[in-house]
Amino acid sequence: MVGHLSVRAHVRSQTYRIIRSIFPPIHLFEDIADPRDWEALVAVEEKTNPRVRYEVGDLGKVPADRRVSGPGSSLVMAPFVHCSTDRPGRFSDGSYGIYYAGGTEDVAVAETVYHHQNFMRATQQAPGWTSDFRVLVGRIDRTLDDVNAVPGVLHPTDYSASHVEGKRLRTAGSDGLLWDSVRMPGGRCIGVFWPDVISIPDQGRHYCYHWNGKRVDYVRQYDTGAVLKVD
Repeated sequence: MVGHLSVRAHVRSQTYRIIRSIFPPIHLFEDIADPRDWEALVAVEEKTNPRVRYEVGDLGKVPADRRVSGPGSSLVMAPFVHCSTDRPGRFSDGSYGIYYAGGTEDVAVAETVYHHQNFMRATQQAPGWTSDFRVLVGRIDRTLDDVNAVPGVLHPTDYSASHVEGKRLRTAGSDGLLWDSVRMPGGRCIGVFWPDVISIPDQGRHYCYHWNGKRVDYVRQYDTGAVLKVD
């Protein structure tokens, strides 16, 4: 039966997550306020700033004792409070958030190139150097569930089995998942279910992705100036 073939594995390594550079920090998370007081602070602030609840996201999706705060915490909290069923991922239908990352920077690039070009194709974007991204370098030292042997969870495009497995493991108390990258053979990916599972990351290099009207064919590293062909 699907859901009974995952195995526990301790993961101690760096992680690499790539996000769009346009997202600003969420000031509430960056502050020193106790995470248990965040709902009350939002209620007060939205009296003068109606957009604050939209900016902060849905705090109810993260229990207070699993939230993280302080400088850089927005980078961890954001995927959990701004998830949506309009944006499902491999192991979530979007009703809950997951912090996805690669075991190497190359894996993170490969994964985001795939999803970015799907978005660009679906929205019929014009060709060009269209989008800037930044790398978040974190660390994890936790026991996760290796799901590589679970039937169907590594299907290239059908996420139905992986949604079932993700929900099952999260409900059962898992901290997160480990699997072989579908977009880069030999690579490894992780997805964590709660913000306190991963470290607050440091910012790494910046990239720009080139869209040729059909696919992402090049990526540019801003720090080195190197333009790399995407196979």
